[in-house]
Amino acid sequence: MLEKTRGIVLKLTNYGDSSVVAQIYTESFGLQSYMVHGAKKPKAKIRINMLQPLQLLDMVVMHKSNSDLQRIAELKMSPAFHSIPYDMAKSSVVMFLNEVLYKVLRHQDADPPLFQFIFHAISWLDSSERMPANFHLYFLMRMTRFLGFQPDRRDRGSLYFDLRDGLYLRLAPAHPHVLSEPYVSYFEDLAAQPLEELHHIRIPKEQRRYLLEKIVEYYRLHVSLGEIKSQAVLETVLS
Repeated sequence: MLEKTRGIVLKLTNYGDSSVVAQIYTESFGLQSYMVHGAKKPKAKIRINMLQPLQLLDMVVMHKSNSDLQRIAELKMSPAFHSIPYDMAKSSVVMFLNEVLYKVLRHQDADPPLFQFIFHAISWLDSSERMPANFHLYFLMRMTRFLGFQPDRRDRGSLYFDLRDGLYLRLAPAHPHVLSEPYVSYFEDLAAQPLEELHHIRIPKEQRRYLLEKIVEYYRLHVSLGEIKSQAVLETVLS
């Protein structure tokens, strides 16, 4: 049965000499694997350059609920990226977020609000004139609300954030998984600030690097994340 859905490309696996299996996070069906025959051929209907990391798609698919491998009837980039492939900072951020998303969403069912958040954020990044320095931090923090471990509300006087329990505290916990100031305030701002107001958050470069490490640690404490190989590349590019 033919179904329309939007999609976000997460991973490609070579299949034979000219075909690929594309793992695409869809708005209607969650993460799905699609066979794309002849994607590497010059005159392919669906070309491999249409399936780059986090490319946003409009799709018509032949969906079978009992199949591990689906097929695409029609596909178009929606929109085609204008800046991400040509901006080293943006492309490094996208590569990093792509790796995180693939690991986080592997077992995720359809979740339209989560999909819409990712779709809008990546589209906004591509259309922005400059690479927002804190975009990747904002993205990870805002996504926690969809994954079930959003930080609780901060009470006045809370000087610490317990990464393990997701709580703001007045006193430091007995374990090492904790943030203190000024990182607690950055953490709170990133979780609350609208995307369009992201430029108001000012974080020095070295503190941004440390904060990324702690946000990734926060993810590891709450979801199966493992090693993020692109994190070191991202930090080098943004340093």
